[in-house]
Amino acid sequence: MRLIKNDDLKRQFIAKWGYDQQFSFDVAQAARLYLFPAKSTIVQAPDRPHDLLYLVKGKTKLYDTLANGKVALIDFFTPPCFIGEMELLDPQSPSFTVQAIEDCWCLALPMATYREQLLQDTTFLRCVCQYLGRKNTRNIKTFSQNQAFTLSQRLAGFILLTANNMIYEEKHTQVAQYFGVSYHHLLYVLADFVKQGYLEKAGHHYRVRQPEALARLAHEVEWRKT
Repeated sequence: MRLIKNDDLKRQFIAKWGYDQQFSFDVAQAARLYLFPAKSTIVQAPDRPHDLLYLVKGKTKLYDTLANGKVALIDFFTPPCFIGEMELLDPQSPSFTVQAIEDCWCLALPMATYREQLLQDTTFLRCVCQYLGRKNTRNIKTFSQNQAFTLSQRLAGFILLTANNMIYEEKHTQVAQYFGVSYHHLLYVLADFVKQGYLEKAGHHYRVRQPEALARLAHEVEWRKT
């Protein structure tokens, strides 16, 4: 994590996503801008986030560590979205690990300083409620998509979402669990993508060779996470 001391860039991000309109106080002065490099950890469970983060550029993924020690892939997020809002609203809520897929820029408000002010800010609370409602709707749609679309369609969109600089390197076991399919079924579809020329196997990862073809395959599946 690196603090970015660039007021012009911070103002651009605030204006682009209407960040300041989600609060009743002068958040532009209070917020900091952080850069999380690709593959770095933004939040490491069970530690709780120190800041209320707002993702303004980049892609992240959410993990949970299960009782048996296995790590489960839960969700993905792209701008604009809050990170740490549940921990702010409910100090007893469980914390999940958040990792940057690519370089991620986040606006940040220190919770220790602004927790009480945020919890009394009706403008912010209204925006968070709307955000959580949209997140719930998206989760329901994802569940229905898992039933309505083929693995090839879903995996095509998943690869485009999670690839960094056209390199796809998610763990097969976690992806199979995420989609609710067998490990062998996932490998079969990946091998078919290689055969079709969509992907190229390169060591322990895949290089995306035909993003347009994958996009056509996934065009009916909504993969944008907000």
